Amino acid sequence: MNEASWKRLEFDKVKAAVISNTVSPAGRQLAERHAPSVKHRQVEAWLQETQEAALLLGSGASIPLSAMDGIDPFLALLGKGRIYNEQELEQLAVWLTSVVQMKKYMNSKREIAPTIASYAESMYDCPALREELNRCIRYGLITDQASADLAFIRRHIYATEDKIQKKMEHALGKYRTALQDPVISKRRDRFVIAVKRELRKQVPGTVWDESSSGQTLFVEPHDVADLQVELQQWKAEEDRERTVILARLSEQAETFSAELFQNVEAMASFDFITARAKLSRSYNGQRIKLSEQPVIRLIGARHPLIGSSSVPLHVELGIRWKQLIITGPNTGGKTVTLKTIGLFVLMVQSGLLVPVEEGSELGIFHHVIADVGDGQSLEQSLSTFSSHITVLKEMLEAATPRSLLLLDELAAGTDPTEGIALSIALLEQLLKRGALAVATTHFNEIKAFAARTIGCQNGKMAFDADTLKPLYQLEIGEAGESHAFAIARRFGLPEDVMQRAEQLLEMKKNSAAEPIDSGMKQKEEDKAGSLLLTKHEGDLIRKTLEKKEEDKGEDSAKTAAQPFVKGDAVWIYPLKRMGVVYRPADERGNVIVQVQGQKLTFNQKRMKLYIPKTKLYPDEQYDLDIVFESKANRKSRKLMSRKHVDGLMIVTPEEDS
Repeated sequence: MNEASWKRLEFDKVKAAVISNTVSPAGRQLAERHAPSVKHRQVEAWLQETQEAALLLGSGASIPLSAMDGIDPFLALLGKGRIYNEQELEQLAVWLTSVVQMKKYMNSKREIAPTIASYAESMYDCPALREELNRCIRYGLITDQASADLAFIRRHIYATEDKIQKKMEHALGKYRTALQDPVISKRRDRFVIAVKRELRKQVPGTVWDESSSGQTLFVEPHDVADLQVELQQWKAEEDRERTVILARLSEQAETFSAELFQNVEAMASFDFITARAKLSRSYNGQRIKLSEQPVIRLIGARHPLIGSSSVPLHVELGIRWKQLIITGPNTGGKTVTLKTIGLFVLMVQSGLLVPVEEGSELGIFHHVIADVGDGQSLEQSLSTFSSHITVLKEMLEAATPRSLLLLDELAAGTDPTEGIALSIALLEQLLKRGALAVATTHFNEIKAFAARTIGCQNGKMAFDADTLKPLYQLEIGEAGESHAFAIARRFGLPEDVMQRAEQLLEMKKNSAAEPIDSGMKQKEEDKAGSLLLTKHEGDLIRKTLEKKEEDKGEDSAKTAAQPFVKGDAVWIYPLKRMGVVYRPADERGNVIVQVQGQKLTFNQKRMKLYIPKTKLYPDEQYDLDIVFESKANRKSRKLMSRKHVDGLMIVTPEEDS
């Protein structure tokens, strides 16, 4: 499986949603490690688990999953001789109780979920350990019932504390005149009374602390000193007995290490299965039929990340045809269709239910590779076209009857003529290898290939020509149109631009049958100004570049020695792009060039001649104002040459440096 394609198809978002539905660290780890399988039996088993868990959730009863707080670190230290504290052992007892609840729950749901209910049989609730933990520890403390010795020690502690309390109360009355406050407190685990510093000698005993001001001393009277020592001895005995009890309980837990690890695995599996079911129910997922053959038939499929607002998709592949070429307008849903097909395959092979209608089926695919997006990368020095070629190479290497290949915008990123030829050659090779392929395109040549090739089928995204809105429905059997002009109008492109575009399109169609003469071209230049000139310049530049290798030696040496003149195309090193000379070099060698409608100043040393003026324009009388002046300024200048017009002026922006 191709992980880069998972991201292009947004499978990573679906996987993240599964992970977020887990409740335990162990369940989360299972979800993070999970990947689509290429084994039919494995996928079938996963789908059965997810479907049963979804039925359990739909039955109304919540599955008693455990968050397993503190269990992972507990088991990580098991068998290493660690003596666990009361809180850790109590967490173990709570978790074992949740194991009991899960076993009871699953036993009661055998009719609804026989497969996953059987998993609970592998769980062992360790009754002896659980009962011993509950007897010895309560509310994070060791109980008196934990051992007879502990009970004996604590009785003496209670008795000694009672004696100390009585003696201290007697001391409060005996030394009341020397006391700051008539209260008994503790300092350094000793019972003390608060005595005024100046009356310290009136209270014989040991000073254990003093107040922040120094005016109060906390004194242990001599009357209770012996009892205090006796209490400390009993407490030391209690600590020793506590350690003995915790060591015994920790040792007992270690004897059940295999069962505890098995319980964690089972509980994590329940957590992960339930997470898959929760996600599947969130978009009304259904269990799809798995086919032994590599086929795709989706009926009423809805993209899970879009939701119920998405238009149902009906598509088939691998049954009557191996390739599907989808055409239609931009924003019409071609890419979403592509992603839905690929994402459903990945989801099903991961054991997830998908939002489809009855009659849908999918086969198992060993490779799902998608070429979606421009793929540009500065780090890897990939352009749009080179990124496409990289993915296409992967596709050819992986192409088998068990491969699903998804290509968005065939022939994009390069010269259309070459791109179309390359795309058709690729489709022919994929068809020869029996791989399933879905591709989107705008080019008529690729549509024609699909129409005449056995094993290849056209499909289009429906478009309402009346409302100028896409319907996001795939219609198989017919090629579609791009509807570029209709969509451009819908998004508010000015009408004069649209009319001009339609005129140019018509001219292009006519030129295919009959070339336009130079007189007509000049007339169109005068009419359309720099727009048509740009096309003319592009043709001239392209032709010049084709010839450049031939005349590059001698001719370039001659032109390099000549100074730049107005109209020369020059290469500007700082910008790494071409510009046109507007004003030749002055006495300092500074040249003003026009770059994308802006006039910038550069020193002639920072430029080189790219294409001389003589090769760009028809003759010396060519009006270069068409290049450098706006259409409005040229009209104004023509009008001013004929008569005076009040308020009419030509504004020339200052050159940037």
